[in-house]
Amino acid sequence: MKKDRKRILEHLQNSSLVQIRHNELPEEGFSRSDTAAQLQQFDRNTGLMKQALKILDKTVPEKKGLLASFKGRREIEPEDIGKIASASPKVVGICNKIIDLEKQRADTAAERIRLKTLLAQLEPWKSLDIPLNTSDTATTAVFIGTFPKMFDDVSLSEALAQDEDLVFNYEIFFSSSVLTCAVIYVPKTQREQAENILRTLGFTRPLNPTSKIPSEKIKRLEKKDNELVKKISEATVNIQKYAKYRMSISDTLDYYNLRADKYRVISELDQSRNTFILYGYVPEEDEKELEAICLKAADCIVEFTDAGDDAPVKLKNNKFAEPAESIVTMYSPPSKYDIDPTPILAFFFYFFFGMMFSDAGYGLLLVIATTIGICVFKPDKQMRNNLKLFQYCGVATIFWGLVFGSIFGDAPAVFYKMFTGNEITMAQLLPWPTLDTQKDALTIMILSIALGLVHILVGMGCKFYVCIRQKKYAEAFFDTGLWMTMLIGFAILAAGLATLPVLITIGEIIAIASAAGLVLTQGRGKKGIFGKLIGGVASLYDITSYISDLLSYSRLLALGLTTGVMAQVFNMLSTLMGTNVIGIIFMIVIFIAGHAITIGLNALGSYVHTMRLQYVEMFSKFYEGGGKKFEPFSVNSKNFKIKKSDKN
Repeated sequence: MKKDRKRILEHLQNSSLVQIRHNELPEEGFSRSDTAAQLQQFDRNTGLMKQALKILDKTVPEKKGLLASFKGRREIEPEDIGKIASASPKVVGICNKIIDLEKQRADTAAERIRLKTLLAQLEPWKSLDIPLNTSDTATTAVFIGTFPKMFDDVSLSEALAQDEDLVFNYEIFFSSSVLTCAVIYVPKTQREQAENILRTLGFTRPLNPTSKIPSEKIKRLEKKDNELVKKISEATVNIQKYAKYRMSISDTLDYYNLRADKYRVISELDQSRNTFILYGYVPEEDEKELEAICLKAADCIVEFTDAGDDAPVKLKNNKFAEPAESIVTMYSPPSKYDIDPTPILAFFFYFFFGMMFSDAGYGLLLVIATTIGICVFKPDKQMRNNLKLFQYCGVATIFWGLVFGSIFGDAPAVFYKMFTGNEITMAQLLPWPTLDTQKDALTIMILSIALGLVHILVGMGCKFYVCIRQKKYAEAFFDTGLWMTMLIGFAILAAGLATLPVLITIGEIIAIASAAGLVLTQGRGKKGIFGKLIGGVASLYDITSYISDLLSYSRLLALGLTTGVMAQVFNMLSTLMGTNVIGIIFMIVIFIAGHAITIGLNALGSYVHTMRLQYVEMFSKFYEGGGKKFEPFSVNSKNFKIKKSDKN
């Protein structure tokens, strides 16, 4: 019923279960409300509050810690929304006062600029003892003004003496390379002659001649300027008094944004005189919860149908994969033809990041920092997932750091030598076998390519599965399956070169058989036997793109090597001053600063290059994207979140 509209919309907004669906036209017999006037009022109020907050931030900057961005929104009770609503007119009035004070301050500052300009114009004339607008006497013509270049007594006298009959006298009050201020006196009978000469010299009268002596005018303007400074200071102090309302203004801004969202939904409703219909999308798993919420809110009918091909996408993953959803949506949500790549991406993202960052000390710091951020700041879901993403990356980094024998580079070995004088290596210190990124570079390169092959094959396997699900069997077996077996054949062949010769034969058979299958099937869309054969043979050229993709995984070695070498360089530098007091202080400073630089640079590089391996090397094999993200009607606030209650 229409009378229950407000209550139902509030419950739906608080539940965040439904994305409102837009229908171009209302159902027959229904109409839609025009909420443009209300939305305009909300926009006006939110604009007012944003402006007031901006003024407060400029005048009274809020003291925030470096880690404030990790802090989640504060939680409020549902009834607190009513308190914010009832106080909103007062808050609007406060915002108007803040804006009025800022306008007063701005106008006063503009007036000061005008005064400063006048003072600058009067400054050259401060020693003049007559007003700038002094008129002629009964017998003498007076010219007060400026020349656009430098004159001294000699040069000005010569310039005025161009007319031999002209009788004149003058005083120079100021002279610079671009300006000369002077007063010229001539007999009144020779005014016209003087004007002609002065015109040729570029003489101009003051723009704002005053009836006061310049020194007196300067004193009056300076006094007025001091008054304006005081006025600006008073306005600033008054603005600062409103800083205590910053939270109330922010909350009210959120409140009006929530109301605006609600009225946008109202404009989408099909309404009759007494009833209304709301269309939306809901995840299938939330059907019962949504129905229960609606039936508790009011007597209503809830119907569920298939969402259709245009349905938005809501990703659902376990705690291990969920943090990587942001990486997927940053690329593009999956389309209706795709599978959710998040679980696969999550594993490889953590794994490859750890291999590139590759230092157990750095990984431990990453885990500790993200754990503190999650436990202390209690961030909102999105920030929490971002922290969890790097927490898992930190765990993988610890693993690979131990594999490569890197704990803050070779810090344990370096400090052992520094304080004992005995040489030792990380391999000798650690009780398990390790790989040295420098000495075992070839081994790690082979490992990187092997991991890349697995990564690509997993992507191709996803493509195979998608094709089977869509009943595209020829595309699955011929276009994807044969390439997978060919790559596997090459891998077995390569393994045989290093181990058992029999594997070479097996690999050759698999690779040749796959190549033959590709030649026979890849030209199936062409006309004629010759066209099919040419198309099949030409398809083998794609092997170059797979080789290129595999070589991209050499970055796993490259970034791992970079992290280790940079860490070792800073470790070496930190020991240069020896073990005396100054040397220890030097060691601590260089160690902390050097490793901070290494962490910053290599964490960023690992993140970017790991993402590239997912997007370019794996996603290109199976993932289309292009889906629409599920965006439910919810409480989209920046400053507070409403505590969920079971009372409603």
